[in-house]
Amino acid sequence: MDTIYADYSISMSEFKKNPARVLRTAGEKPVAVLNHNRPAFYMVAPKLFEALIEELSDRDLVNLARARLAQKDEAIEVDIDQI
Repeated sequence: MDTIYADYSISMSEFKKNPARVLRTAGEKPVAVLNHNRPAFYMVAPKLFEALIEELSDRDLVNLARARLAQKDEAIEVDIDQI
């Protein structure tokens, strides 16, 4: 059985009947839409989706910073006032 990462779940057929009602009922919480009792997709409010995208972007920046810090011995010192 698949793990469901949502507080609410609904069958695909019930979801198709009235997606707007599902969104209203869930509020800001994610909803797992199930097909044959397995998650087919997750429905999330725009606010939550934006937060997820921002978190992923922040993680990418952290990884980039760590990679650059690992190469700091190869860095060339410059004077920013002379640019």
